[in-house]
Amino acid sequence: MINAERAPVEESSIRPDGDPRAEASADNRRARWVLALGSLGAFVVFLDTTIVNIAFETISHSFHTTAGHLAWVLNAYSLVFAAMLIPAGRVADRYGRKNIFIVGIAGFALMSALCGLAPSAGVLITARALQAVFAALVVPSSLALVLHEFPVARRHVAIGVWGAMAAAAAAVGPTLGALLTEYASWRWIFLVNVPIAAVIVAFGRRLLHESRDPQASGVPDPLGALLVAVIPALLSFSLIEGPSRGWSDTWVVVGFAGAALALPVFLWRTSKAARPVMDLTLFKERQFRDINVATLLFSTAFFGLLLANLIFLQTEWHYSVLRAALASSAGPIVVTVIARSTTKLATVVGHRRVLLAGAVTWALGCLGFALFVDASPHWVTHWLPWTLLTGVGIGLTLPVQSGAAVAKLPPAQFAIGSAINSSFRQLGAVLGVSIFVALLGTSELGPDVGNFRNIWWVFAALGLAAGIVQALPRPGGRTRSSAH
Repeated sequence: MINAERAPVEESSIRPDGDPRAEASADNRRARWVLALGSLGAFVVFLDTTIVNIAFETISHSFHTTAGHLAWVLNAYSLVFAAMLIPAGRVADRYGRKNIFIVGIAGFALMSALCGLAPSAGVLITARALQAVFAALVVPSSLALVLHEFPVARRHVAIGVWGAMAAAAAAVGPTLGALLTEYASWRWIFLVNVPIAAVIVAFGRRLLHESRDPQASGVPDPLGALLVAVIPALLSFSLIEGPSRGWSDTWVVVGFAGAALALPVFLWRTSKAARPVMDLTLFKERQFRDINVATLLFSTAFFGLLLANLIFLQTEWHYSVLRAALASSAGPIVVTVIARSTTKLATVVGHRRVLLAGAVTWALGCLGFALFVDASPHWVTHWLPWTLLTGVGIGLTLPVQSGAAVAKLPPAQFAIGSAINSSFRQLGAVLGVSIFVALLGTSELGPDVGNFRNIWWVFAALGLAAGIVQALPRPGGRTRSSAH
């Protein structure tokens, strides 16, 4: 999907003397600017996958609704985001990556404004779904624009930076959301996107070069894209509604059955469609397959724990929104500090070792919460150590998964591979929120500490499973190359 050749250099960036070093320097400056803009675009859309979490209880009180209903404010964004990512990549290839990137950022800003002004939970959920459509346009087009500026030898570095920004956004979202909620209003967690998007559009129109795939035609199968959203939506509905309706309730059973029946339909449709929404042949590459399974497992644990911890601090330790975010901020700080370094470390020792270390560290942090946290607030001794451990686990995992997912793919498949990996991450977000609400044991906020202990055990197991999946020995024996 992406031409392996470098993007042409504008005439204005070439010195009159034709000095190759001057030309290379100008080329490198331009590539860094494009990387900055593309990474900032990814940052702002991935920020909205977690920035809402800290205001979850505040929004529920504002609209007088339940946790089960409000979960769709989070899940609507993640579901539509996941379903639209892959078609959006194809659209960008056909109609121009710069065009789609600018449209995506501008539309994202408009829908963010609608979220911030929403008069009811229903309007907010609808606006979040529309916001996700434009967010999906940004992700593959931003990565394609970045990769088009870098030679093959340096693309892993660009992917690492782009992935690190996405991971940092998800990690710092709750802290930023808390500051906005505490000192302004929960509505500003959406409205803050508008000025950031305006800056990206202004610089993007001037600095970005247009590029297309001349072989791109049509759009991926609409039915396949719909099924990508429907399957996890049905599963999410049943998980969220099961505790309140009863697991034998007709609608809950129908949701589970529908998800189970729709999966083989999706696989069949994908194998027969002229332009399938997901290229299943990519999954013949074992590293790509294993990393995406690991991404789904770890993202389920990550997004679920993020929401669970923030709600625990507010409901069990009775922290304010800001205090809860600050109490959890040590983890995001660790993620931000180490994310870039871990991608470099993975190129030296192999991504499998780094991801296994991240999974073990994550699991130890979750177990620390389950074994040592109780109803009495002891932040320094009972909370901080485990927040730091889970932060290290996230920093070792999320940015490395982004790079490892596409490392063995041909350059022309980087964008589609990255889109699929991002889709798995968003599907994990849906499952994580749904599992948390189900394990909460009630549709109302404020269960006892025992519920949270069960949640921490489950997310420890899921995170550890993510490390084990990609660390299993390869057929034919373990070699140094296979460790990468």
